[in-house]
Amino acid sequence: MMAAAAATISFLYLAALIFSSIVLLISADTIVSDPLKNGGNITDGDTVVSAGGSFTLGFFSPTGGVPTKRYLGIWFTASPDAVCWVANRDTPLNSSSGVLVVSTGGSLRLLDGSGQTAWSSSNTTTGASNSSVAKLLDSGNLVVREQSSGSILWQSFDHPSNTLLDGMRLGKNPKSGEEWSLTSWRATDDPSPGNWRMVMDTKGLPDCVTWQGNVKKSRTGPWNGLRFSGTPEMASTSYSAMFSIQVVVRPDEIAYAVTATAGTPLNRLVMNEVGLVQRLLWDPAGRVWNVLARTPRDVCDTYAICGKFGTCNADTASTLFCSCIHGFSPASPSQWSMRVTSEGCRRNVPLDCSTSNGTTTTTDGFMMLPGAKLPDTDNAAVDMSATLEQCRVRCLANCSCVAYAAADIRGGGGGSGCVMWADDIVDVRDIDKGQVLYVRLAKSELADTTKSRNNNVAKILLLVAACLSLMGIFLILICCKLRCTSTSRLRSQNDSEYNIQNMMMLGYLGGSSTLDDENLDLPFFSFRDILSATNNFAEDNLLGQGGFGKVYKGMLRENKEVAIKRLSQGSGQGVDEFRNEVVLIAKLQHRNLVRLLGCSIHGDEKLLVYEYLPNKSLDFFIFDAAEKYLLDWPTRFKIIKGISRGLLYLHQDSRLTIIHRDLKPSNILLDADMNPKISDFGMARIFGGNQQEANTNRVVGTYGYMSPEYVMEGAFSVKSDTYSFGVIVLEIISGLKITLTHYKGVPNLLAYAWSLWADGKAMDLVDSSLAKTCSWTKALRCIQIGLLCVQDNPNYRPLMSSVVTMLENETTPLSIPKQPVYFSYWGSQGENTSCSMNNMSLTTVLEGR
Repeated sequence: MMAAAAATISFLYLAALIFSSIVLLISADTIVSDPLKNGGNITDGDTVVSAGGSFTLGFFSPTGGVPTKRYLGIWFTASPDAVCWVANRDTPLNSSSGVLVVSTGGSLRLLDGSGQTAWSSSNTTTGASNSSVAKLLDSGNLVVREQSSGSILWQSFDHPSNTLLDGMRLGKNPKSGEEWSLTSWRATDDPSPGNWRMVMDTKGLPDCVTWQGNVKKSRTGPWNGLRFSGTPEMASTSYSAMFSIQVVVRPDEIAYAVTATAGTPLNRLVMNEVGLVQRLLWDPAGRVWNVLARTPRDVCDTYAICGKFGTCNADTASTLFCSCIHGFSPASPSQWSMRVTSEGCRRNVPLDCSTSNGTTTTTDGFMMLPGAKLPDTDNAAVDMSATLEQCRVRCLANCSCVAYAAADIRGGGGGSGCVMWADDIVDVRDIDKGQVLYVRLAKSELADTTKSRNNNVAKILLLVAACLSLMGIFLILICCKLRCTSTSRLRSQNDSEYNIQNMMMLGYLGGSSTLDDENLDLPFFSFRDILSATNNFAEDNLLGQGGFGKVYKGMLRENKEVAIKRLSQGSGQGVDEFRNEVVLIAKLQHRNLVRLLGCSIHGDEKLLVYEYLPNKSLDFFIFDAAEKYLLDWPTRFKIIKGISRGLLYLHQDSRLTIIHRDLKPSNILLDADMNPKISDFGMARIFGGNQQEANTNRVVGTYGYMSPEYVMEGAFSVKSDTYSFGVIVLEIISGLKITLTHYKGVPNLLAYAWSLWADGKAMDLVDSSLAKTCSWTKALRCIQIGLLCVQDNPNYRPLMSSVVTMLENETTPLSIPKQPVYFSYWGSQGENTSCSMNNMSLTTVLEGR
């Protein structure tokens, strides 16, 4: 019987090969649109396209992978690299002779070159007839149906890979144990299951959890009826306009699914090779996938980073993101001071709770913690029928209950349903549009919060009274003014004062700039507005500082977040640099350049107002032992390309040629999606007409990033920025600073990179944090491009137009780089150093200005 079955398989496979040979004589790449019926098949080279053309089924080899390894998969027709489902993840075919066959009984079978089954589907319906049909739907779902009844025998949506499409489920069947989860690829060029999974946690409230192996790494927060409590973007009007979210809770299914509304672009939820989960939207014009939302978003999304009863705030200006909930203190103060916070916090005062004869007595109460991502509910009890007041009473009656919250916040009024935590709470963070968490405290701790609250109320009342008094005085003055001056004269005077202020500002900005003759369309902020936006330059709003002064986070009217650079009087940026930056960057518009929103001058105060970028600067990530893991290889490659495009705009695509002259990682800012934006144009110079290079007697910049001809001769050109770009590329890839001191016996990063290149060991330069995500071919190409950019002769360095082409097109040939020059650096790290060479003044900075 087994021999007969084997003969039947061989016969079917032989017939399939004969059929495919005939098809290939007609066309090398056949597109199949009709459903596949019993005995039907597709071979390597054929594709099945959904009725609407959105998805394609066929054989592929991942970009950058081994070409002979073939997989059966489904991808977006408009973006073939966006593979959303793979059949034979664990069993790649080793040749292009694979065949997908619809077998009797409604199974799909993938046969290799010898007729052996490499993969097969399993029916969810027993007793299926011999009449079945397979079809790729325009949702991306590959479905096998019984032809007579139309019932589904099997569908790819029940077996996700690393992608969740519209209509797919993430969840499980509690009765059968069947689970629908995402599993990452092992690498960008290897679809086999990786070490990262995203599953639906159903122990308490439904919660999407990311695991690395057996370690829980992050959560979305529990479902609260409207959204997952740790994903505030779901509450935005733009998100809700594009997507309809469903969470099903039934005895046989607990699952989450998203459906796009009409008009929403193609989209997908993808778990990448390092566990980053992103909601991506397809931009057909730019033919790119844009990031709409992601998790984890920042350090506070790291699971239980602050331990028990700790809370995380990613918006704090402090480097310590964790703090203890009121009534708690660090369990290990010494560890906490060293930023090791995983042990969490412990109570300052024990709870007062005792049980006798079934009756619980307590003087405890609850403190309201607003704007919270709710804790992990694995150790929580849930009752959807309870009211919030019943929740409070039940928690007080249970000595092990430490917190409670509403399980469903729909309908307002504080919510309904009951979720109560026992013993401890973990993974709490401050978040926009978060929920209210009620934390149990001893009576004495509650008294402190009441006293503090009463003090705050008193302060608020005093402030309101003072404001009302000032308003009264102000109104009296206005009335007196109106009596003394006619309305027309007052209007004329106000207009005159505005014009004088405007002329003074423009006069201050006037000078030698080529753009002075044009109207400067840039808002001028009053110093009073700046003080209000920064809360009088409060330390809590400090984002960073350097030789130039300090940068503060500010909030303007209509809740607009900005970054305000306050130039110190001792700053290297004087009047000329301030004027240069305002006049220059106000006229520049590019997605990879930071946007200047306005400026302010008040006495000696010189302030610049920029768009706020939440992810700080590039150096914050690549040079930090912990943060560097947040930048995987695709993100770093995107940053490299973004910087190159920004420089190309400055050098060639803007109306005038602009040389930045101080390009370095601290001047590369990152937006919410990790897109790079070049900043700090105080040292930039403009070339007009056919000017190609210039000389200066005042060399300004940062050691290591300045080109040799600029340091030694004061000569600068677009090739000076190319040199700086090359250094940054090598730093991004290696995670090492250019000014490293005799690292492995070499004087600096350029020497180290060159020695590895010359020895054929260039890949040893790659940061170890990229081991799992790196595309080795692209990394090697970037190293070679970086070495081409740092050649000592500027004539050998490529223009940025060539660099962009080399990065965007892997088929563009690269020349062999020449060994870069290594020159010694004066001074010691952290000092500003000046000296003179050939009557030339040299001012350099070793750290970010």
